[in-house]
Amino acid sequence: MRIAFLTAPEGVEQVELTEPWKAVKDAGHEPVLVSTKSGRIQAFDHLDKADTFPVDAVVDDASPDSFDALVLPGGVANPDFLRTDEKAVAFVGAFFEQGRPVAAICHAPWTLVEAGVVRGRVLTSWPSLRTDIRNAGGVWVDEQVKVCDHGPNKLITSRKPDDLKAFCETFLDVLAA
Repeated sequence: MRIAFLTAPEGVEQVELTEPWKAVKDAGHEPVLVSTKSGRIQAFDHLDKADTFPVDAVVDDASPDSFDALVLPGGVANPDFLRTDEKAVAFVGAFFEQGRPVAAICHAPWTLVEAGVVRGRVLTSWPSLRTDIRNAGGVWVDEQVKVCDHGPNKLITSRKPDDLKAFCETFLDVLAA
């Protein structure tokens, strides 16, 4: 399976990109780094610059049809940048329209709110997004990982880096089903 990892050019929390990436790759799937600009993305370890990673595809040219699932890593700045990019928001929305699995961790549900796909869904996130999710019609829960089956696709969400093991295992279970 080809799995899109959507990030902004900078601001992604490195561990929230690298741990799911490794899990997907180790399970025999193909992770693809999609961003709003070509070149390399700048990851962060909280507020400190970390490593850079090469972009495989630009969201302007990437078709959601060519992917089996989507991962939205967090970091505070990453989803904030993504939700202001029309094509990135449309890219995310297309996965919901097509009934494909979407996994989002930490602050990443901000992009889901902007895509208008939260209403009626139960999800978790970094606690500061609770009001945004509720205002968008979602139900926020404080759980390590939450799978929501509302609609044709599965939405997998987690709160923070400490939840990555459960997040990755649950996402891989959904892909295998």
